[in-house]
Amino acid sequence: MRVGIIGAGPAGITAGHLLSKAGVQVEVFEAGDAVGGLSRTIEMWGQKVDLGPHRFFSQAPRVNSVWLDVVGNDYRMIDRLTRVYYQDRFFHYPLKPANALWNMGIANAFCCLTSYLKERIRPSFSADEPETFETWVVSRFGRRLFDMFFKSYSEKLWGIPCDQLDADFAAQRIKKFSLGEALKAALGLGGSEHKTLVDQFAYPIGGTGMVYERMAERIEKAGGAVHLNAPIRRVLHHDKEVHALELADGRIEPFDHVISTMPLTLLVRGLGDLPAEVEHGVNQLRFRNTILVYLNVDHTDLFGDQWLYVHSPELGMGRVTNFRNWVPELYGGEETSILALEYWCYDEDPLWRDDDEHLIDLAEREIRSTGLVGAAQIVAGHVHRIRRCYPVYSRGYKQHLTPVIEHLRQYRNLQAIGRYGAFKYNNQDHSILMGILASENILDGRDHDLWAVNTDSEYQESATITKAGLERQPAPVYV
Repeated sequence: MRVGIIGAGPAGITAGHLLSKAGVQVEVFEAGDAVGGLSRTIEMWGQKVDLGPHRFFSQAPRVNSVWLDVVGNDYRMIDRLTRVYYQDRFFHYPLKPANALWNMGIANAFCCLTSYLKERIRPSFSADEPETFETWVVSRFGRRLFDMFFKSYSEKLWGIPCDQLDADFAAQRIKKFSLGEALKAALGLGGSEHKTLVDQFAYPIGGTGMVYERMAERIEKAGGAVHLNAPIRRVLHHDKEVHALELADGRIEPFDHVISTMPLTLLVRGLGDLPAEVEHGVNQLRFRNTILVYLNVDHTDLFGDQWLYVHSPELGMGRVTNFRNWVPELYGGEETSILALEYWCYDEDPLWRDDDEHLIDLAEREIRSTGLVGAAQIVAGHVHRIRRCYPVYSRGYKQHLTPVIEHLRQYRNLQAIGRYGAFKYNNQDHSILMGILASENILDGRDHDLWAVNTDSEYQESATITKAGLERQPAPVYV
């Protein structure tokens, strides 16, 4: 049996690793020059950095087992410090009452609480109205907190107003959380902390990409192949049975099964002969781009956060990662701190077409305006652009996605997985799980519904993850 895998991100490379370990002939085709996808690690100024903050956490035993089987003991548990920057102040996340009161002031905090209670007593939105990200958040946090802590950041990330953003984004990432739950957690009341409030996570000493680099090595040692700079033009099929891949250079490689993590829109268009409803749906689905501006700062102790969320609307950046605060193995003997500032845009936005020099200048001005780097010298900058990072959950997107999914279900021997491939806002653990399930569908003849991952299941982030908890998982079992 021969399996072709499109893309070497977490989902695809995990599937390839498990299949090759079971004796299947695997070939992975990656359009870029490295494995890991969005979770890759790159060398920069004598240090290692990721493409933004990528922490690992999961309560799923088989996800932890696969991860630990690859990483071994080469990881550390990191005590998370993450804050929100808003109006020249830093708010701890999760909420800490003293910090929140000090930053907001008693009067403003009282107004936020009043706004929340008002929503509980007399909701602003009718139950008959279509639920959007805005209505979802306002009903659970109140209008004032929505305007302060949700609106600006969300509109930076997605590039659309919050009343045009589907409630699915909030439902997946925030779940049943509300201001009431936040106050209970902050005051130590109630049972367990909410699942979005992680205070510790696992991180490989060689960077997040180390996991997927090792998986690629194992695929090759098992007799498989990982081809870099090898984009796929389309998936070939006959009577809706997939049988081959056509590479960008025109070569055709036959396969018994294909696992695709290429952007869903590109996969479907490449299949050809689309029904009108499917073609319309594909044309409505959009991805958001990321621009990462790395700054090398001549200082080793800037601030303690691994990453910060930037909610101030006057700043274009949405998130700042400080790689000095992850593991020492990333920076080694270097005496500088590398920061990554994230900006989000679409292909047609002027920012996407801006030159590197201007972007670095913008990032320097914005980071200095926060006071995070003080008077420290910024000795170098670098720009890294990533297309199609985030599937955009615009209002009503499911109406467009559903016929596309139903169309793909008709194709035999084809599985679409991963953030790009399934049009889902996956974390690493979700993508690893998709890779596991896809491999089981092939090895065991299972019928896992991969479209259900990260939608109906509980979000797996937990505040109680520890190294001991990870290592108490049962040993991985392969067929």
